[in-house]
Amino acid sequence: MTISLPNPGHTGRPVNRRFSVAPMMDWTDRHCRYFMRQLSRHALLYTEMVTTGALLNGDAERFLRYDETEHPLALQLGGSVPGDLAACARLAEAAGYDEVNLNVGCPSDRVQNNMIGACLMGHPALVADCVMAMRDAVSIEVSVKHRIGINGRDSYGELCDFVGQVRDAGCRSFTVHARIAILEGLSPKENREVPPLRYDVAQSLKRDFPDLEIILNGGIKTLDECQAHLGHFDGVMLGREAYHNPYLLAQVDARLFGSPDPVISRAEALKRMRPYIQRHIAAGGSMHHITRHMLGLGQGFPGARRFRQLLSVDIHKTQEPLALLDQAASLLEGR
Repeated sequence: MTISLPNPGHTGRPVNRRFSVAPMMDWTDRHCRYFMRQLSRHALLYTEMVTTGALLNGDAERFLRYDETEHPLALQLGGSVPGDLAACARLAEAAGYDEVNLNVGCPSDRVQNNMIGACLMGHPALVADCVMAMRDAVSIEVSVKHRIGINGRDSYGELCDFVGQVRDAGCRSFTVHARIAILEGLSPKENREVPPLRYDVAQSLKRDFPDLEIILNGGIKTLDECQAHLGHFDGVMLGREAYHNPYLLAQVDARLFGSPDPVISRAEALKRMRPYIQRHIAAGGSMHHITRHMLGLGQGFPGARRFRQLLSVDIHKTQEPLALLDQAASLLEGR
């Protein structure tokens, strides 16, 4: 496995957010991102949310580690202390990340107690201070991912106040999860499903802030939907659908970026992963750390169920993981 060292070649490079994969806790780790990069060269990939405390007081090298092929790549931070966020943004820039993103959307109780995530929508001036501190600290782009509101502060006027204050602090790119967050009484999972999607609110935001880059997130499941939303927004972000059905990423470059390159097959995607998996095992890692993110390749063809069983159940019984990987690969031949 490789870790990116400071790489001035990435610093300040413009980031294309036409299509991105959302930051997802426990899912979009470096192995997941490496796999997704085999399917799409152009999709912008995000890390899991990393708190400022984890970076400043923990093992920063572990949290910042990635493979160079993952670019374009953004680090998502969770925090609300401007000085700490500025220090973490500098770490991100030194590590070669293309963007740093502030999480203003996570609704979990745990992060609320630390003034992280969606609760910050109730404190637009603080978010503006955080963004300004990060922008002053680095030359890479600083963006914000947020909800359209929180319970008790969910009017369109309050949303515009939030975006306006953060814009005045210098942020030009906003990824909008088009649901409010209910901060009491709903789990994070329920907060992704229960509050209704309001794409119309996000469209109004783009209409009223035409100078800003507005990326739509929430409930998008197909590339047809992506193309339709791109008629109203500057970009689209997919979350769980991209994880559970990763092979849809194989057509992203051709359909959304106009790439002439042939669409990679499932079999070729797995083949490209084999050397990476081999290196991980040689370094003392488990193949399951990587292949758990690849189970979605096994959908919609004869043998798909067996493919998933091999990499989710049998993997824990074998003494020859690479042989089992090759067995799973044989089920993808011609697909």
